[in-house]
Amino acid sequence: MGIHTYFRSLNDLERIIRTPGKFKFEEHCVSAHSWKVVQYAKTLADIEELHGVSIDWKKLYEITSSHDYGEIFIGDIKTPVKHYSLELRSMLLHVEEAMVEHFINENIPEEFKDIFRRQLREGKDDSVEGLILEVADKLDQVYEAFAELQRGNTEKEFIVMYRYALIKIKNIDLHCVRYFLDKILPDMIEEGIRSPFDIRQITEEALSQ
Repeated sequence: MGIHTYFRSLNDLERIIRTPGKFKFEEHCVSAHSWKVVQYAKTLADIEELHGVSIDWKKLYEITSSHDYGEIFIGDIKTPVKHYSLELRSMLLHVEEAMVEHFINENIPEEFKDIFRRQLREGKDDSVEGLILEVADKLDQVYEAFAELQRGNTEKEFIVMYRYALIKIKNIDLHCVRYFLDKILPDMIEEGIRSPFDIRQITEEALSQ
């Protein structure tokens, strides 16, 4: 019981594999994904600050480092499935939030309950920090899918993942998104010319939507 239960539960995130059921040249677990999202978000927030945007760094680190904790209870559901409809996405989010709340009520000492509710909540919202989390989360999907396509993985889900994540990113109005599209993505495309897939065409089709 207590904080020990939470600390011990973090090991479970190392055993939850992303994009389950598909062949991958490189496996990624949820805990590694969460660490990368923090790193992306940190740089994205730096770009925002360079443009005069005020960042609540405490909030940013809390929501990015804990944004997928609820997957301990429901696992990683494939992106095309969880976003198939707004109703389904809402239902999955409700189940995840309910199970996190139950975990907090059952295991976390009273004086820490409100802190854990704040830290383990769904952090994606219309605040600049919530939008940065959304971009960082989708950016990791871009890089995971890009790496598989570059190695010649013929699983079509990685093309879907790459396209979907790019579309989501480009529609978020942040300075860091424009920087990614103008400065970073061209470097990715250039690196991707060695891929058996036409990553440039896939990228251009996604950005045209």
